[in-house]
Amino acid sequence: MTDSSPNETAATGGRRWIQVNPPVFFVSAVLILAFAAAAALFPRRIGSLFDTLQAGIVRDFGWFYILSVAFFLIFVIFLMLSRYGDVKLGPDDSEPEYSYLSWLAMLFSAGMGIGLLFFGVAEPIQHYALPPVGQGRTIDAARQAMVLTFFHWGLHAWAIYIVVGLALAYFAFRRGLPLTLRSSLFPLIGKHIHGPAGHAIDIFAVLGTMFGVATSLGFGVLQVNAGFAHLFGLPVNPQVQIILIAVITGMATLSAGTGLDKGVKRLSELNIILAIALLLFVLAVGSTVFLLEAYVQNIGTYLGEVVQRTFRMYAYEPNAWLGKWTLFYWGWWISWSPFVGMFIARISRGRTIREFVGSVLLVPVLFTFLWMTVFGNTAIRLDLGGVAPIVQTVADNLPVALFEVLEQLPLSTIASGLATMLVITFFVTSADSGALVIDMITSGAAPNPPVWQRIFWAVCAGLVAAVLLLAGGLQALQTAALASALPFAVVMLLMCYGLLRALQTESEGSAIDLSIAADTPPEVSLSWQQRLSSITSFYKQSDIAAFLGGPGHTALAAVAAQLHESGLAPALTESDGRLDLDVPHGDRGTFRYTIRARSFLAPNFAWAESKAGNPDTRHYRAMAYSSEGDQQHDVTGYTQEQLINDLLNRYARFRHARRMP
Repeated sequence: MTDSSPNETAATGGRRWIQVNPPVFFVSAVLILAFAAAAALFPRRIGSLFDTLQAGIVRDFGWFYILSVAFFLIFVIFLMLSRYGDVKLGPDDSEPEYSYLSWLAMLFSAGMGIGLLFFGVAEPIQHYALPPVGQGRTIDAARQAMVLTFFHWGLHAWAIYIVVGLALAYFAFRRGLPLTLRSSLFPLIGKHIHGPAGHAIDIFAVLGTMFGVATSLGFGVLQVNAGFAHLFGLPVNPQVQIILIAVITGMATLSAGTGLDKGVKRLSELNIILAIALLLFVLAVGSTVFLLEAYVQNIGTYLGEVVQRTFRMYAYEPNAWLGKWTLFYWGWWISWSPFVGMFIARISRGRTIREFVGSVLLVPVLFTFLWMTVFGNTAIRLDLGGVAPIVQTVADNLPVALFEVLEQLPLSTIASGLATMLVITFFVTSADSGALVIDMITSGAAPNPPVWQRIFWAVCAGLVAAVLLLAGGLQALQTAALASALPFAVVMLLMCYGLLRALQTESEGSAIDLSIAADTPPEVSLSWQQRLSSITSFYKQSDIAAFLGGPGHTALAAVAAQLHESGLAPALTESDGRLDLDVPHGDRGTFRYTIRARSFLAPNFAWAESKAGNPDTRHYRAMAYSSEGDQQHDVTGYTQEQLINDLLNRYARFRHARRMP
């Protein structure tokens, strides 16, 4: 009856120094370190290989990227507007773990922070100077430059993140599967998610995440180097950039050691404060009215052209612009999607699908549009008016563009220092969050893996960013993102189908096993006297507390003791008005059975029985549910034997769904 997964073995023997899913961890680590070694030893050959690879992907698979990303946006909007929007990412009574502000700050910082600093000025200026069609450095080119920038950073990007994040959160929190990429394909391949096919999916996710994060870190260190050069005269060269990567990655490892609630959360909140401060400063000291007018007009123009832009391939007017810009961005966002998707899934338990999609799709997008308008339109206005040669600056040294714009504003030194600090904190957050996500994938979603594993992946991210810069700079960063995204785009399409298939079973109340016709375990039999008593009785909070501390605790403790004798590592926890029994099964997930006190408004006929003058209009029940996504059911008045049978029915369903002996 025992399982032999590595995580479970570690749990039975106490806290081990390593908790990994061996095929995923070691294969991913070997591939990443082998690539880093090859790029460090043969940078020119790797750079030439990158050039050939990018040209082939753009030529042969550009249409696939365009169609896939269009489908992702249509799919998430459909889910938000459909009846599935009311489904919670967790049990029906689950509540969000984080406040709305903290939640948005964390997902935003993990999503696009460094990119906004790097491309906020550089991209609009480049589209303005060299548009895909038409003459550059004109009013029309300026207008189209902002639309193109919005297109690359708008709804499509966050729709990609939503597909992965939503699938992971749904299957992990509502269906009880591990928080790993393979879980989202359970409706399609069933038990095979625990075999070689599942390992391959997770390895693709690790590689995509690593190269996506490394791409952002590469952009970030170029920006930091430019900032230090502007402020302190520090040289701009690969040697300095490698040192900066090492120092800032060291900071990320310190943050990684503090965990999600301390390190990532606090840095994310600091990021959003610094970003808003810099944004408001430029908006206030710049052409405020013009920027606000441009913001409104840019949004309107973007919405008017979004459909046409979505499917535009420049088939009748071929040029290299599509591969350099749109396809690079789609590849970058897809390669980031395992990272950002898993991260926002991890922090989104308890939210509905409609809330998840609506918030993630709109709130960061509107902020991003404001950012791009403030910095992009300010740069274009400076160049159009002849105040500063921003176009030439971007052509000569792209990372310096932001600081060239800030130089034209009051208090430029302070603003440049704030921007540099912001890039550093975004760098640390990205490396920290990326390491956390990769550790979750490679450990099989172990609840508390050793800290050194997360530190190892943070160091790997910095190492890959360094060798990519040595192997070809910006071109290598773009190719790494584009190439790593290609296989995962196929996985994402399968995830959409699996998620839709699972959601279609919500109204049918089916169990987690979506691929087979599993027999539903029998419900607990109650005597007619128990049923009548449950219907007519109204319990006080103290009555339910006594029930949880008596039959409830005794029943769960008895099952936990028996499971422990079978070689498992159950954990029984008791908090105020709640009992939880967790049974970990490594990469197959953790079974949880919960009994909690819940209050209800008493019906009118019960008020007359309350004490005169001070009616108590609430009564309490003991409600039970499991990680299998079943609805809460009333277990008030159950005997110890009946509670054990109810628990075992749910546990048998858990094991049967995962094909466990």
